[in-house]
Amino acid sequence: MQRWIWVFVAGFLAVFCFHQVALGLLHAAGVVPFAPFNLAATKPLGVPSVISGAFFGGLWALVMIALLDGIGNSMVWLKAALFGGIVLTLVALLVVFPLKGMGFDMAQLPGRFVIGFILNALWGIGTIVFIRVLPR
Repeated sequence: MQRWIWVFVAGFLAVFCFHQVALGLLHAAGVVPFAPFNLAATKPLGVPSVISGAFFGGLWALVMIALLDGIGNSMVWLKAALFGGIVLTLVALLVVFPLKGMGFDMAQLPGRFVIGFILNALWGIGTIVFIRVLPR
């Protein structure tokens, strides 16, 4: 049980230290129009957006590690990057964005996928970094 708490914490922290930092770099480069560490309240609970994202980062870390444990530890960095980059990005584009009223625009799909892949792949790598350095 304690291991899974640390996995959640690793995914939570990876949002702040990897995902949001990469978002900040992309924002500074003019690639994305929105800044990182968004403190705007989210519905329905009114928590800051970045905290909500970090919470879901922790939940996705549990899913990722449960799947990676089942397929072995070889090339874990690549598997974590691909899980984050592909799975999380597809869920965001196909489920989260439509639920938030952002719709599904085929014209924007390639750009959104590339940006999402970069951010979420770095989250996956960051989660593994934290899993390796946090207590076991």
